[in-house]
Amino acid sequence: MGINQERLASLFTTLCEIDSPSKQEGRVAAYLKSVFAEMGAAVSEDDSAKQTGSDCGNLFVRFPDGGLDKEPVFFNCHMDTVLPAVGVKVKREGEVFTSAGNTVLGSDDKAGIAALIEVMRTLQEKNIPYGPVEYIFTTCEEVGLMGAKILNPSSIKAKIGYALDSSGINRVVVGAPAANRITAKIKGVAAHAGLSPEKGISAIHLAARAIARLKLGRLDPESTANIGLIEGGTATNIIPESVVVHGEVRSHTLSKLEEHMQNIQDVFQDEVDNWRDPESIVDGKPSLDFKVIEDYPVMKLDKNSTVIKRVAKAATTLDAELDYVVAGGGSDANIFNSFGIQCAILSTGMDKVHSTQETIKLSDMTLTAELVMAILT
Repeated sequence: MGINQERLASLFTTLCEIDSPSKQEGRVAAYLKSVFAEMGAAVSEDDSAKQTGSDCGNLFVRFPDGGLDKEPVFFNCHMDTVLPAVGVKVKREGEVFTSAGNTVLGSDDKAGIAALIEVMRTLQEKNIPYGPVEYIFTTCEEVGLMGAKILNPSSIKAKIGYALDSSGINRVVVGAPAANRITAKIKGVAAHAGLSPEKGISAIHLAARAIARLKLGRLDPESTANIGLIEGGTATNIIPESVVVHGEVRSHTLSKLEEHMQNIQDVFQDEVDNWRDPESIVDGKPSLDFKVIEDYPVMKLDKNSTVIKRVAKAATTLDAELDYVVAGGGSDANIFNSFGIQCAILSTGMDKVHSTQETIKLSDMTLTAELVMAILT
């Protein structure tokens, strides 16, 4: 379809080398505003930064009429990258891109952004008719989908869209789990660990007993659970008075999500309730403060939905065979679908993301761009 691969490579490199860790997406946003303004697009920025704490808001990019009578569609990428992401230098060997230093590369999600820019440049240069389209670039995706959650859905004109944010190639994510974050705060009683340990209640010990009873990892074919962070104690010679345990539960079925969440809470509560003071010398009892935060909702797309039919038809024009998958992670697409807007996730070819070994091939980015162009044309 005429994608300029070397221009795509140059654009991708430029984007990756603009630092944009979560809540510091402003430099990338400024670059995108400049690029799209030169292309004749209308660019607007919302006021979500007031709530996310980012140095910019979400960007909405709308292009002039492309002359093709099709249902409007949007494409989405997030502007932020995970850490370490400051001072990124891109290394290219042939068609393979990696980080030249001790940072991530940033193909998550700048490969998608680069593909979207190159697609529109190609369409405009070659005067290829295309349907109504808007690009949506969000902030703070990597720290809880914050930009998308705060986004006003009435700002989106299209009712179907695609998030370019998955590993692999020619993959379409049609399902993703709902996720809840948990915080369990246990309060015990401090005491000197050497002089009078009997007078203390170790919050860390109670938490450890609870965690040891939990089933973690793969709970069932649709659900997972993890305890990822523990904070507590003040010194090795003090019985720890408090501890905070952070974790998550994910499931593709809401009833299972609720069941697993309740089980975790019950186990923590049981350890606290069944603490005993055999010598009756401790001044106080342990307590539990258990909180659940809904992180993102479940995503499920029917194979006969408009958004899936459209990408399937586009793939046939490229003689491409798509792999429709259910993923284990959440993305902005979960949020768009919760707004009642059909949004599938397209792969971009990125690999080993969220690590300093992250990599991507130019040929895979090109395939992504070609699929986007086929969806539009």
